[in-house]
Amino acid sequence: MDTYIKRKLEKVILKYLKTLEIIAVVGPRQCGKTTLLKKIFQGVKKAEFISFEDIKTLNQFEEDIDGFIKLHVEGNKYLFIDEFQYSKTGGQKLKYIFDTQKTKIFISGSSSIDLTVNALKYLVGRIFIFNLYPLDFSEFLGFKDKRLQKIYGECNKRFLSFGKIEVGPEIDRKLRDHFEEFAIYGGYPRVVLSRSVEEKKEVLRNIYNTFFLREVKDVLGLIEDFKLNRLIEALALQAGNLIEYGELGRLSELAYPTLKRYLGFLEKTFVAGFLKPYSKNKRKEIVKNPKIYFFDSGLRNAIVNDFRTFSERTDAGQVLENAVFSQLVKENYKLNFWRDKNGNEVDFVLSLEGGKALAMEVKMSIGSNPGSSIGAFGKRYSGAKTGFVFLKKPKSERAGYYSLPVYVL
Repeated sequence: MDTYIKRKLEKVILKYLKTLEIIAVVGPRQCGKTTLLKKIFQGVKKAEFISFEDIKTLNQFEEDIDGFIKLHVEGNKYLFIDEFQYSKTGGQKLKYIFDTQKTKIFISGSSSIDLTVNALKYLVGRIFIFNLYPLDFSEFLGFKDKRLQKIYGECNKRFLSFGKIEVGPEIDRKLRDHFEEFAIYGGYPRVVLSRSVEEKKEVLRNIYNTFFLREVKDVLGLIEDFKLNRLIEALALQAGNLIEYGELGRLSELAYPTLKRYLGFLEKTFVAGFLKPYSKNKRKEIVKNPKIYFFDSGLRNAIVNDFRTFSERTDAGQVLENAVFSQLVKENYKLNFWRDKNGNEVDFVLSLEGGKALAMEVKMSIGSNPGSSIGAFGKRYSGAKTGFVFLKKPKSERAGYYSLPVYVL
């Protein structure tokens, strides 16, 4: 498909067109890295775009760097290298180009592992790394309805200043419906562009299968990957819960050191993220195990093979919470969860500018008694804002709480 979904990261990267640093875009496969680089490439002159999926180009880069420079670098102001992770000596070679040429270089990689191991030790002070995730909700709306995307953006500005947010009932309903679709099928561009539900499901399954065929075998070198598959399935079922290493070890048959290594691998390949506790007083709050979430809720649902709507499923709250996590990460918020020894727990604590904190509970709907945990957090941290994220609009809002509908994420 040739439909282009504009990414927020494009605007950020364009600010660095004339700076010296190498620009690296890393993220999961099929999240839009190649499309983003090609869009930037089309807007500049004296530029060349190559991919290290081309074996001849890759071999020349690794075996004849001076010949590579004469063919692809000299005479160009910009060089774009896609699928950079295939180069085993990439960092060393890029350093040589950077130190000897005046060409601005852009690269993409399918995981942060490759850049960490093969590049960063050579490129300290020479590279800016940007994460590109699947679409966030604003980018998702950009394809669905430009008008709603604009309204959403205006709500976001008011949210950041703790302003009051009001929209009409029809717009409110549409935004919530779109967020449910976003939570069920996620934000991979190819999924969002799919016209049918069956096509969305098939694309998500292929994304997951490709992850195993390429990332797992290329990076981990696994011959038998069934244990990692069991681990991922167990994590998907436990999304939003505390990591229990003993239980995960039993389910996956992985020894603890291997289990920890695989969990780190899943984070660095942008499959799953681990949320740490919020604590200013370690004696009163539990600070040991993190919580597990998936960076894309559609991929999580593909792993458990459940794409039912919220009204049909028993884990609707869990899926909604994972989607909210995904959105907040893509918005670059500093995130934690909060839990104390009295059993009080708050889903997300956002650390905002100026030392402000916003505690958020995620619920499908809010009844007359939303729970005491968020109130306990508000009492312990008197300067913090507290509120709820909900999908179903309540008939009345409980006094004293800052209620946040999903469209302000």
